[in-house]
Amino acid sequence: MGASAARLAALLLLLLAAAAAVGECVYIPYNTSAGVVGGKLNVHVVPHTHDDVGWLKTVDQYYVGSNNSIQGACVQNVLDSLAFFQRWWRQQSDMIKDIVKGLISTGRLELINGGMCMHDEATVHYIDMIDQTTLGHRFIKEEFGQIPRIGWQIDPFGHSAVQAYLLGTEVGFDAFYFFRIDYQDRDTRKGTKELEVVWRGSKTFGSSADIFAGIFPKNYEPPPGQFYFEVDDTSPIVQDDPLLFDYNVEQRVDDFVAAAIAQANITRTNHVMFTMGTDFKYQYAESWFRQMDKLIHYVNKDGRVNALYSTPSIYTDAKHAENVPWPLKTNDFFPYADNPNAYWTGYFTSRPALKRYVRVMSGYYLAARQLEFFKGRSNSDLTTDSLADALALAQHHDAVTGTEKQHVANDYAKRLSIGYTQCPLLNITYCPPSEMDLSQGKSLVVLVYNSLGWKREDVLRIPVISDSIVVHDSEGREVESQLLPIANASLYMREKHVKAYLGMLPAAKPKFWLAFPVSVPPLGFNTYFISSGKKSASVSLMSTLHSSQGSENSNMQIGQGQLKLQYNAAGALSLYSNSKTQVEANFEQKYKYYIGQDGNGSDPQASGAYIFRPNGTVPIKTDGQVPLTVLRGSILDEVHQQINPWIYQINRVYKGKDYVETEFIVGPIPVDDGNGKELSTEVVTNMATNKTFYTDSSGRDFIKRIRDYRSEWKIEVHQPIAGNYYPVNLGIYVEDGSRELSILVDRSVGGASIKDGQIELMLHRRLLHDDGRGVAEALNETTCFDNQCEGLVIQGKYYLKIDPQGEGARWRRTFGQEIYSPLLIAFAEQDGGNWVNSHVTKFSAMDPAYSLPDNVALLTLQAGEHKDLSALASVDLKRVFPDKKIVKIVETSLSANQERSAMEKKRLKWKVEGPPADEKIVRGGPVDPSKLVVDLGPMEIRTFLINFAPQSGEQLM
Repeated sequence: MGASAARLAALLLLLLAAAAAVGECVYIPYNTSAGVVGGKLNVHVVPHTHDDVGWLKTVDQYYVGSNNSIQGACVQNVLDSLAFFQRWWRQQSDMIKDIVKGLISTGRLELINGGMCMHDEATVHYIDMIDQTTLGHRFIKEEFGQIPRIGWQIDPFGHSAVQAYLLGTEVGFDAFYFFRIDYQDRDTRKGTKELEVVWRGSKTFGSSADIFAGIFPKNYEPPPGQFYFEVDDTSPIVQDDPLLFDYNVEQRVDDFVAAAIAQANITRTNHVMFTMGTDFKYQYAESWFRQMDKLIHYVNKDGRVNALYSTPSIYTDAKHAENVPWPLKTNDFFPYADNPNAYWTGYFTSRPALKRYVRVMSGYYLAARQLEFFKGRSNSDLTTDSLADALALAQHHDAVTGTEKQHVANDYAKRLSIGYTQCPLLNITYCPPSEMDLSQGKSLVVLVYNSLGWKREDVLRIPVISDSIVVHDSEGREVESQLLPIANASLYMREKHVKAYLGMLPAAKPKFWLAFPVSVPPLGFNTYFISSGKKSASVSLMSTLHSSQGSENSNMQIGQGQLKLQYNAAGALSLYSNSKTQVEANFEQKYKYYIGQDGNGSDPQASGAYIFRPNGTVPIKTDGQVPLTVLRGSILDEVHQQINPWIYQINRVYKGKDYVETEFIVGPIPVDDGNGKELSTEVVTNMATNKTFYTDSSGRDFIKRIRDYRSEWKIEVHQPIAGNYYPVNLGIYVEDGSRELSILVDRSVGGASIKDGQIELMLHRRLLHDDGRGVAEALNETTCFDNQCEGLVIQGKYYLKIDPQGEGARWRRTFGQEIYSPLLIAFAEQDGGNWVNSHVTKFSAMDPAYSLPDNVALLTLQAGEHKDLSALASVDLKRVFPDKKIVKIVETSLSANQERSAMEKKRLKWKVEGPPADEKIVRGGPVDPSKLVVDLGPMEIRTFLINFAPQSGEQLM
């Protein structure tokens, strides 16, 4: 042994001797095997982590741990959301996979929720919620044979009724846990011990859709008392070595017991859950489990409470075993506020262009899957998988919500764009295929696909460069058409944004919109041909152009059919009349903006990506110097109006339609005055609506809203505007006992009825201050070209209709489905030859003599709530798939990961306080395999796995 080694050995001996002098050091085996103990307060310690699939960093940056200057987070080190877990899983060795499968099969690792992301619940459409959940559930079933039974929506900013009954009960969940509800509601529930309830989210399905819902007392983090144990956290660890300083076992046990008793005082039964984790934790899991092992061991030695490692399923089973009745919750948890001046209602509209992009891609994806099914899926060809993955990520509660950093929003849009190439900029009047030169005998072939189960009669509008245009249908008949000059506002937007997004100016400059009617069979397509030539005078006309100048003292009327709009002498919309329904109503369209609070007052809360906090309202007066431009024609009339330098509006009335289509171009919102602005449009009538209005829940049920009122707790009003905004995905309406005013939207927006007889929609937001909820960036979207950036310009539409009382639901449901699933257009060029002889020009997957009922849509199948649509509806599958033989049909859960009969048998049933409900629930019964007719009750969605007999050259599906 060398001298240095000898000195080291001597030093070690001295240290050991010193340790022996203080006391004997021993190994402590921590006992963490405890289960539920009767007669004691049981503290369920649930380790968890919450890892956003994009927020401050992109989904890829979060996964690999790059761009840590923004946030130190590397999810490769953590198992959590399925989008991340799926990536991690595919990179693991068989040995690691076997270990994980063992942990899952024994219940030590639980897969809950199970979607590709933790989707938002305010700004998403229910079909997207189903799709992303189904995608995740399929992966879990295929890889692990597991069926998630717990909903875990701990971070979305408010919670929808559709989440409770559709993405809860209908996928087989036994419970649903979450955090974000209004601070006043939470305080009330703490006092009455109603943080855990049975949530009855559907009036239609009543108690059959009940689910146990648990609301966390404060947040989804560890309880008060400093129990954060990441390696860099500052909470005191459990120091249980008596040979070292700062021994604190008794103190840490006391802290734990105090937190448990405090939570038990606001919770029913003798079970409480400690959510041990938060955002991006467990990157070094050992640091957490070491401390939790010690806490469980010493708390149970102390004996005042029983601590156990648990999962949400174990906790749910323990609650159910108590066999006690629970308070009943109905409707939803919107809007959400976390303090008096912080209503999270701004994100209902934030990033409106992204919200529209997501909605367009969603409808496209639905149609693309159908076409993929008809054609036959081949792994060697392009598939819908990449679009499915991108859409799933986009439903995340920091994606479509618009609450992410700008570079992350760009990343979501980029992923969506990869799955779609057919005229993606048609909304800004740019579609190169339709702008081709037809003068050399060429024709433009337009194929129109209808993804709905009923025949569609609609009007197509595409940009063209020539006024010598003729349209023929697939049988060679000339089709009526109309040319409308393209507005300068549209051309300006086209030029700038094509340059911004494609890096070049458009090659051609279209002069007209070509409008022509189309008729498309259900689940099928039709083909139209556009060529150069003289039009028959009786078939096609150029729109006639009128100006309001010179007619200031007279009213003006538009509308070639039963619906008429009247403008007064000042050029303002004043009267709506429908000769068929005998409805006549005075109404106005207006614009205003709210000044965004900058946070410099006594309360530093600013308006931002999440929060809507107005600091004054500014009405926008129409610039009277600019006259109305009126286009009249045989198919539709249009009224163009430059509201102000940054708002342009077009009202359209189609001859064969009974609603008003309003198109708006908004932006750049000016901020030179130092004020952020939040733009709303409003429709004002004299209807006596008694503070009441109705908004949809994730595109499905309409829920009654009453201004400045909450049905289950008394609200103290601090924000009379922001606190009355609700998410609108499908539509909003008011009624007065004789009429209904309905507005349907083309994307998620915020909506309200701030005064009786009025509806307003927030269309666009541009703000200059961060609202302090973590994103650390102002919501100030810009578009850049030629090294210059200006505020984002958006284009969109909403649709308005006034019906006799009780008649509006049919339109809201059927036309709302048509907005979600627009006709899909594809283009081709014909240069000589005969397209008709070499191509199928008309097709329907269904029996040509069959159409689905008006209240049933594919895919998914849904029934509406109109009085004529609320009986059982029937779908004859033999006629839906006339060319295929069905050999087996099995009804499943909504996400198709288990048979429905098995799901119903094992799903927990919960007792509810109060007398039993007097309810009549209508659901479709079992399907007779010989008749193959599916019955659907009102608002019912049913999922089936169908096997078809193989056709020649095919495998059994």
